[in-house]
Amino acid sequence: MPTEILMPALSPTMEEGTLAKWLVKEGDTVSSGDLLAEIETDKATMEFEAVDEGTVGKILVEEGSEGVKVNTPIAVLLEDGESADDIGDTSAPSTQAPEAASADAGAEEAAPAAAEKPAPAAPKAASGDRIFASPLARRIAADKGLDLGQIKGSGPHGRIVKADVENATPGSKSAPAEKSAAPAAAPAPFGPSGDAISAMYQGRDYEEVKLDGMRKTIAARLTEAKQTVPHFYLRRDIKLDALLKFRSQLNKQLEARGVKLSVNDFIIKACALALQAVPDANAVWAGDKVLKLKPSDVAVAVAIEGGLFTPVLKDAEMKSLSALSAEMKDLAARARDRKLAPEEYQGGSFAISNLGMFGIDNFDAVINPPHGAILAVGGGKKKPVVGDDGELTVATVMSVTLSVDHRVIDGALGAELLEQILQNLENPMVMLA
Repeated sequence: MPTEILMPALSPTMEEGTLAKWLVKEGDTVSSGDLLAEIETDKATMEFEAVDEGTVGKILVEEGSEGVKVNTPIAVLLEDGESADDIGDTSAPSTQAPEAASADAGAEEAAPAAAEKPAPAAPKAASGDRIFASPLARRIAADKGLDLGQIKGSGPHGRIVKADVENATPGSKSAPAEKSAAPAAAPAPFGPSGDAISAMYQGRDYEEVKLDGMRKTIAARLTEAKQTVPHFYLRRDIKLDALLKFRSQLNKQLEARGVKLSVNDFIIKACALALQAVPDANAVWAGDKVLKLKPSDVAVAVAIEGGLFTPVLKDAEMKSLSALSAEMKDLAARARDRKLAPEEYQGGSFAISNLGMFGIDNFDAVINPPHGAILAVGGGKKKPVVGDDGELTVATVMSVTLSVDHRVIDGALGAELLEQILQNLENPMVMLA
């Protein structure tokens, strides 16, 4: 029977998306792995692949459509011997995803009109839960005498597809696929409603700006962070003169290679090495436990139009300054084009937010859960300081604030981490040792 293609959840926070572009048209034949469409999520534009083979019988959602809910049917795929006449009512519950099918779990599936051999009815696991499989996968399983309850699905929401049953053998005991978690819901609104606030400004000239998916996600996550994460703040002034001199020397030597290091590259390296020197602070909050990471996976906030990304530089402690610089430039460029994959902006234990280039002297950054801390970096300014000899002198000073999750890192441990960051930046040659 015809198979509905559903709007996929391409990121953990995605609840709806924009169908930016169809890469196929009605009548095209597709195989598993072929690209079907480009989907704009709350964070990026991503390509969506087919998980079954067949012919695109009907496109239900036009390209450019916004606000398409996850699990909404967007197209219909036909198998061999089926035609567009077999599609029928596309508003019926889909057999691809648990969320859609649960709306009518007791309904029997319609028999295919043009198939040579009817697809077996949707089976149930021993636990009584319905098993979701494509019609073609059910037919192959029936021919091979396979128990679908013993096959792990690789399709959306654990759906069993053709490749899964072709690779299975009778009596195989692979664990059933786990149900995918639904996208995280935004926290319940509090305070006056939007209409109530709009009423306060009745008669005043204003423009109403519709919230896109990214802004909704930022609002939800940062509200959650400030409500649930017990922040505390540690502040230090860091003298940059030695670093600026060392950076200038390195950039002259690297000029022939087209490499130009920024102060931010040194900050990333300093934080990565500090997390190795203070391993108890290289940790994240995991609800009922704390996870201590071995590598230094450092996230860096990148401002883009309408929001921000925090791409993660993994194993940053192992990489040279030039490698970190090149990777950061690549991640920032693709972040601005919304071309990052979810695994490139998820994870990490620590983040850096640098507003120094915008003339900000100092600020307090909000922790990005589940990170244990975030370093807010201000701009370097020439200031009078008292030297080691007691004499008054002028130095380039950068103010930083470490926002810390007290559930993960206590005050003394946070102070130790910040001291290590300071030592790395004030003695930059040590980072190359």
